[in-house]
Amino acid sequence: MQLSAPIPLLRIFDEAKARAFYIDFLGFSEDWSHRFEADLPLYVQVSRGACVLHLSEHHGDCCPGAALRIATEGLDAFQAALAAKNYGYARPGIEAMPWGRDMRVTDPFGNRLIFTQLTLSE
Repeated sequence: MQLSAPIPLLRIFDEAKARAFYIDFLGFSEDWSHRFEADLPLYVQVSRGACVLHLSEHHGDCCPGAALRIATEGLDAFQAALAAKNYGYARPGIEAMPWGRDMRVTDPFGNRLIFTQLTLSE
């Protein structure tokens, strides 16, 4: 048996806010979306590079307030690109940590994405 990287499932409550945050601000692309009917909750996959996330409006899929750590190369350039967008709800900075450097961003639904650039050597 071989395991692949997990795909985090994050709760969202508002499609427009989710798209503004994940696509317009963070630069993810929408891969696909699904609704059982036009007025039912959205389930969507977004990705940026090898990072894949599932976003769901379905209340039974997951709880809001999740935290996930995303291994990141080029953290300084990513932070600078986000700062240049002047997004009204986040101005993430980079923090030095014992394992490397982190940039924490919280989505409009309370989910915390921690972009991490590791500097520890084995």
